[in-house]
Amino acid sequence: MEINWKLLGIVAVVLMLVIVYTIRKNQKDKKEYTDFLNNEYKKKIENETEER
Repeated sequence: MEINWKLLGIVAVVLMLVIVYTIRKNQKDKKEYTDFLNNEYKKKIENETEER
């Protein structure tokens, strides 16, 4: 059985691209979620001080 190096190389490159894409997307989502939580917290504090 002979290894098809070209096909194996293409699969490896595509796999690395998918991994890099996933990591970058997760970092972006993490930043957006952190910003959302920070903004939500500030809104709660502002609402509590207004009620008093």
